[in-house]
Amino acid sequence: MPRSHQRIRANKPVAGEECRHDALSVRDGIAPPPSINPDILIQITGKKKKNYSVEEYINGVLSGNRTILSQAITLLESSNKKHFRIAQEVIEGCLPHSGKSVRIGITGVPGAGKSTFIETFGKHITGSGRKLAVLTIDPSSSRTRGSILGDKTRMENLSVDPNAFIRPSPSAGTLGGVARKTRETIILCEAAGFDTIIVETVGVGQSETAVSSMVDFFLLLMITGSGDELQGIKRGIIEMADTIAINKADGENVLEAEKCAAEFRNALHLFSSPSAGWDPKVLTCSAKENTGVSEIWETVCDFGRSARESGFFEERRKHQAVTRMHDAILENLKDSFYGNMKIYELIPELEKDLRSGKITSFQAASILLDKYHEKD
Repeated sequence: MPRSHQRIRANKPVAGEECRHDALSVRDGIAPPPSINPDILIQITGKKKKNYSVEEYINGVLSGNRTILSQAITLLESSNKKHFRIAQEVIEGCLPHSGKSVRIGITGVPGAGKSTFIETFGKHITGSGRKLAVLTIDPSSSRTRGSILGDKTRMENLSVDPNAFIRPSPSAGTLGGVARKTRETIILCEAAGFDTIIVETVGVGQSETAVSSMVDFFLLLMITGSGDELQGIKRGIIEMADTIAINKADGENVLEAEKCAAEFRNALHLFSSPSAGWDPKVLTCSAKENTGVSEIWETVCDFGRSARESGFFEERRKHQAVTRMHDAILENLKDSFYGNMKIYELIPELEKDLRSGKITSFQAASILLDKYHEKD
């Protein structure tokens, strides 16, 4: 028995002895922390998470088993090559059962209340009888690659909704903060029976382009009182938006929100109409008071009908499939390059030479590429 446990027991009163009220005594009801790491216990006892076969993963996802769905998504996010191969087989098996959802991308300026809005918006969607999957991208630290993954704590009501599934994923350094495997995660969620998908970006500037290439409807969330609203958002993001929603339109802020909406409506006249033949809408809402949220969902539905009638919906999906192929090529080339042992061993040496000024960045890159293409 560990000595720490012996000391704890020594402080407990024996039968017939009065409990001592000193600093070393331990009262009943307070369990001591485990002296052995739970992960090590798993290795000792052999009790660990079940390893499913590809067929079990596919059948589990198609049956709506959330435990298996979550584990399949974890496989997608893994950098392990074996996991990658299994995940790709699972994706291929689920692909014929996907593509039937409405995919909504949501971004916004810092402080726009994205999490609160998504929770209120999501509850409205599930309340209408639909099944919702929310894929949120948490920013990873550029130093540690760690992320907060706190979306389930920020969406308490939605996280316990039986018709909702929230999956936070680390961006892991991907450009713009968009998780590398979000597209594949969408396929799995659709195959699991979720007919509405929300993808939330971290709102750092460039992730919006990546998200717009994987969703059907793009919503830009704004607020008033953050300076010059029209100058505070990039032109390209406004051009991508199918609807702009001014959030926090409640209390004394209602008039300011309406004024901000009018400014955006005037500004949108300067942009060319999208190929869908859809004129972007500007609405106001309050996620806190649940006002204007139903109108945003109706706008999403109107857009879907318009896009399908014009053929734009199907055309966009085909274009996204092509984009997905090129992105997959780039990601696989990147993995192949940095996973090469010769490159792995050479990089620290070249980084040292770069810091000392012995070579230029272009020379270092050329040396690495030559080494990569060098035949064994």
